[in-house]
Amino acid sequence: MHILQYLNLSYNSLDGKIPATLGHCSKLQYISIRSNNLVGQIPDTLGRLPNLKVLSLATNNLIGDVPRSLGNLSSLNILNLAKNSLTGLLPPSLGNLSSLFFFDLSSNNLNGSIPEDISRITGLQFFSVSINGFSGLIPSSYFNLSSLQHFAVSVNQLTGTLPQDIGLTLPNLEDLLVDVNQFHGPIPISLSNASRLQVVDLDTNKFSGRVPLNLGSLQNLRNLNLGSNKLRAREAEDWGFITSLTNCSNLVVLGLNNNNFTGVLPSSIANLSSELQWLVMGGNQISGGIPAGIENLVNLVVLGMDQNHFTGAIPGAIGKLQWLNALDLSENKFSGQIPPSLGNLSQLNELQLGKNEFWGSIPSSLRNCQNLEALGLSNNNFSGTIPIEVFSITSLSRYLDLSHNSLIGTLPMQIGSLTNLGILDVSENRLSGEIPNELGDCQVLEYLYLEGNFFQGSIPPSFGKLKGIRELDLSRNKFSGQFPNFLENLHSAQYLNLSFNNFNGEVPQGAEYKAAEESGRCEGMKTRMEACLVSVIRIGLSCSVESPKERIDMNCVVRELEAVRDMLLVV
Repeated sequence: MHILQYLNLSYNSLDGKIPATLGHCSKLQYISIRSNNLVGQIPDTLGRLPNLKVLSLATNNLIGDVPRSLGNLSSLNILNLAKNSLTGLLPPSLGNLSSLFFFDLSSNNLNGSIPEDISRITGLQFFSVSINGFSGLIPSSYFNLSSLQHFAVSVNQLTGTLPQDIGLTLPNLEDLLVDVNQFHGPIPISLSNASRLQVVDLDTNKFSGRVPLNLGSLQNLRNLNLGSNKLRAREAEDWGFITSLTNCSNLVVLGLNNNNFTGVLPSSIANLSSELQWLVMGGNQISGGIPAGIENLVNLVVLGMDQNHFTGAIPGAIGKLQWLNALDLSENKFSGQIPPSLGNLSQLNELQLGKNEFWGSIPSSLRNCQNLEALGLSNNNFSGTIPIEVFSITSLSRYLDLSHNSLIGTLPMQIGSLTNLGILDVSENRLSGEIPNELGDCQVLEYLYLEGNFFQGSIPPSFGKLKGIRELDLSRNKFSGQFPNFLENLHSAQYLNLSFNNFNGEVPQGAEYKAAEESGRCEGMKTRMEACLVSVIRIGLSCSVESPKERIDMNCVVRELEAVRDMLLVV
C-alpha cells in the first residue's frame, strides 16, 4: 500500500471511518471516496501526503472541524468536502494551498467569517461555500482573483455590498451565486463587463435601486434571478433592462418576483429569448395587461404573474405555450372569461387563477389538461354548474379549489374519480342537492370544505372511508337527519365543523367523548343535544391548530361557544 498512487472508492455504500493509515501512503496523488456513508472526522494524517493532487470526500456523513493540516498539501489541485456535516471555522492554513484551483466546502455546518487567507490562492477558479453558516463581510481580496470562474456563497448570513468594479476585476466569471444572504446596495453596473457570465443569482437579499440597463451585453447569460430584493422600476425608462435582455439569446431563467416593480410591463418582454423557460414576476405592483405576443416565448415552462395589479383578459394565444407546466395569475384584477384555449396546455401541472374578477362558466376544455395536479379558481365570479369534465381530470392530486364563486347545481357522482385528491374546496357557492356517495371514494382526501352552500340530505355513510381526513367543514348548509356516528372514527380529524345544519340525534360516544364525560366536563351532554354543539366543542379544542385554509370565522366560533355555555347552564 505504500506505493499506492490512485484510490477511487466513490459511489458505493461504504461506512465506518476514514482510516488514519491513509496518511502513510506517501505516494498517493488521488483520493476520492465521495458518495458513501462514511462517518467520523477527517484524519489529520491526510495532511502528510505531499504528492496529493485530488482529495474528494464529498457526500458523506463526516463531522468535526476541517483539519488545519490540510494546508500542508502544497500539490493539491482539487479539494471537495461538500455535503457533509463539518463544523467550526475554516482554518486560515488552507490559504497555503498554492496549487489549488477547485475549492468546494458547500452544504456543511461551517460558521464564522470567510478567511481572507484563502484569497491568496491566485489560481483559484472554483470557489463554493454555499449552504453553511458564514457571516460578516466577504474580504475584498476575493474580488481580485481574476482567475475565478465560479463564485458561490449562497445561503449564508453574509452582509455588505458587491464591489462596483466586480465585472472588471473578475473578467473570467461565469457563475455568480450570492442568493439568500443579507447583501444590500445597488447591482453593480460593471457586471456587463464580465462577458462570460452565464448565471447571476442575487435572489433573497436586500439589493435596491434600478436594474442595470446594460445587462443585455451578457451574450452568454442563461439564468438571471433577481427575486426577493428591493429593486424598483417605476417609469418606462426603468423597465429598459427588459428590452436590453432581449439581446440575451440564451436566457432560460428570469426571476423578478417579490420586488418593488410598478408601472406597466413593457411589450418587449414578448421578445425575450425563445429559449426562456422560467419567467416569474409575482409579488410586485405591476399593472396593465399581459403583453401581446407572449406566445412567442414558445418554451416557457413556468409563468408566474401572481400578486400584482394586472388587468384585462387572458389572451387566447397563451394556449399556444405547449410546454407550460405552471401558470399562476392569481391575486390580480384579471377579468373576462377563461379562454377555452387553456385546454390546449396538455403539460400543465398547476393552474392558479384565484382572487381575480373572472366571470362566466368554467370551460369544459380543461378536461384536456390530464397532467393537472392543482387547480385554483377561487374568489372569482364564476357561475353556472361545475362541468362534469373537471372531475375527469384524474391527475388532480394536490387540490381543487372552486370556493367563493357563484356556482350552482350539484356535486356530480363523477367526483369519485378524483381518487388521488388531497384538498377539495367548493365552499361559499350556491351548490345544492345531496352529497354523492361516491365522494367517499376519494380516500386520500385530507381537507374537505363544503360550507356555505345549500347542500341537503344526510351525510353519506361512505364518508366513513375518509380515514385520513384532517379538516372537514360542512357548516351552514341544510344537512339533516341523524348525527353521523361514523365520524367519531375519523381519528386523524383535527377540525370538524357541522354547525348551522339540521342534524339531530345522540352525541357520539367515542373514546374522546367518554373520557371527557368521565372527567365531568361533558356532564349533561349525553343525549339529544344538537350536533352543532358537538362541532363547537371540537372547534374550541382545535382553534390552536393552524388550518391550511386560514379562514376560520372566529365570530361564528364565539357565537356558538356562547350557545353551548347557555345550554350547559340550562342542563
